[in-house]
Amino acid sequence: MVKENCGVVGIFSLDGINVIPMLIDSLRALQHRGQEAWGIAVPNKTPLKKLGLVSSSASEFKKISEEYSSFAAIGHVRYSTIGKSNLRNAQPLKVKDLCIAHNGTISNVEELSNMVGGCSFTPQHASDTLVVAQRLVSLMSEKGKLGQALSILKNDMVGSYCFTFLSDDSSVFAARDPKGFRPMVMGKKEDGNTHIVASESSALSAIGARLERDVIPGELIKLSKNGVETEMFSTDTSRAHCSFEFTYFAHPSSKMEGSNIYTARKNIGRFLAKKFPFKDADLVIPVPDSARPAALGYAQELGIPFDEGLLKDRYSKKGPLRSFIEPHQTDRIEINRWIIPIQDIIENKHVVVVDDSLVRGTSSRAIINALRKSGARKISLVITYPPIKFPCFAGIDFPSQEELATYTDNKDYSDEQIIEKVRNDIGADFLGYNDPENLALAIGIPLDSMCFTCVTGNYSSLGIKPTFNTQVQIMDRK
Repeated sequence: MVKENCGVVGIFSLDGINVIPMLIDSLRALQHRGQEAWGIAVPNKTPLKKLGLVSSSASEFKKISEEYSSFAAIGHVRYSTIGKSNLRNAQPLKVKDLCIAHNGTISNVEELSNMVGGCSFTPQHASDTLVVAQRLVSLMSEKGKLGQALSILKNDMVGSYCFTFLSDDSSVFAARDPKGFRPMVMGKKEDGNTHIVASESSALSAIGARLERDVIPGELIKLSKNGVETEMFSTDTSRAHCSFEFTYFAHPSSKMEGSNIYTARKNIGRFLAKKFPFKDADLVIPVPDSARPAALGYAQELGIPFDEGLLKDRYSKKGPLRSFIEPHQTDRIEINRWIIPIQDIIENKHVVVVDDSLVRGTSSRAIINALRKSGARKISLVITYPPIKFPCFAGIDFPSQEELATYTDNKDYSDEQIIEKVRNDIGADFLGYNDPENLALAIGIPLDSMCFTCVTGNYSSLGIKPTFNTQVQIMDRK
């Protein structure tokens, strides 16, 4: 079953201007959330879907804007957590008169599919978004309104979701899950009296729109000729904002839950320096690109020189892409191969390398090996995110314990032993991870309002109790 964590946009112009150029620019600003495919939907037409980056279709933008001209539209960039990159799974999808784009992962999708016919859906030929759309349309036929349908559907689903919807009557809708796992914001652009909802505020900045606020978890927003209408489909007040968004996933320019991502990452680096205050380090370098603000904060806190000891080759085919959100291991390796050390900067130095996370160990191992070959005297690796020890069922690509660097084959290791195992595997002289409490303090969000299930194995925010049996994860509802 294809599951994904992506980027979504919905736009509506009260003055009736063509919003497709703005939609395309917004999707380009969310490209960091998905590199595999993109698409747009307008009323009463089959959605347009393309493989690859949005910019790869730049020569077609004018034609697309004319053919799909509309004052109401939704769009999507795709990052799958399974890896079936084809147009069938690209979004938006259309079921009857409702188009849907989804950012998140519905983990109990097989159970959900039984509510909409079951046998007509197979893991090889369906996605969690398609199953949700089918269930939602079915509920709407019974209940009449989208808000009422969502109030029922939220009890059927396990996972994370931010949806944008488009109906054939030209209404645009946006909904955010009651826990707030994934981000979503709304804004306005005066040109065309245009209202926008998007995964991140970077999509608003790209088109000159003003950020108004975060979409409230459990809120449904409707954009139509009547303006902006909102309702709550959930009254749950507990939160579980994804901590990984703050260290890696979100764009540095975005503002999320009241915090600017760049500032938060820089502060994370400062807090990490207090946790690991090396006195003999010669240099602090970031792993490009998302760790750069944290590395700068780390260096400033300790008064250690900061420099770019590693550079991405922007001119190679894969060099500019983000390795973590590539679905295939071979592509991740290819991207990391084009992170190139600068020997004159790092030779004979004790180098503190700051990275945003250590998931599979692929990037870390390759980078440390490259630094060794370039003459680094000592390599201390510090990670802004805590040790990832459990799969994520809320939209990030940590699908099995076995592929995680921390996996111990079910042996009873202490946290210190796990860290030492990983350090030895990747070849660093020192390895230090952040911890949830330190990370939450640095971001400025209460610890109990953030999701750390991949660190703690406590899935109570999702309402499930997974049991792990080698590659199989079995989930029981609480």
